[in-house]
Amino acid sequence: MIQRLKTLYTETAVPTLANELGYKNCHEIPKVEKIQINRCLGLAASNNNILKKSIEEFTAITGQKPVITKSKKAIAGFKIREEMELGVTVTLRGEKMYAFLDKLINITLPQIRDFRGLSSKGFDKHGNYNLGLIEQLIFPEIEYDDVDQMRGFDINIVTTGQTKMEGKALLKALGFPFND
Repeated sequence: MIQRLKTLYTETAVPTLANELGYKNCHEIPKVEKIQINRCLGLAASNNNILKKSIEEFTAITGQKPVITKSKKAIAGFKIREEMELGVTVTLRGEKMYAFLDKLINITLPQIRDFRGLSSKGFDKHGNYNLGLIEQLIFPEIEYDDVDQMRGFDINIVTTGQTKMEGKALLKALGFPFND
């Protein structure tokens, strides 16, 4: 099944970006490469119930089982041992990536209370966009009664754009609600 956002990209965003940015070759046009979603639990990850709950939430939200991230070295000041579980992360590509983006733009972000748009300051110099969400309840897959504590996560949208302008033009063409 082809995702709605992917057809929007191929049919409307590609010609718009080619005219706007002045590209002659269709392979120069920026596209979304992957989405990485990350939640750091810190020392709370040593509790198996909290870690298992985070894995279930990520699986429900993204449709893909996350990977447990572990520490690379011991840091005594932070009470972290080597190979200690610290968080969960998932990388989305292809159809699941477009399905998640569509859900994020059209369902999740409008449910945020007093939402006035996303900040344009989340772009890095290579055209990738980073945003953080404070709570997981804005996703329709998460039940209010199942949440014991609010835990946010970071969403990194990696694009093939070379500059901030290209990344912003791509995400704006896909329908991201920026506040400027």
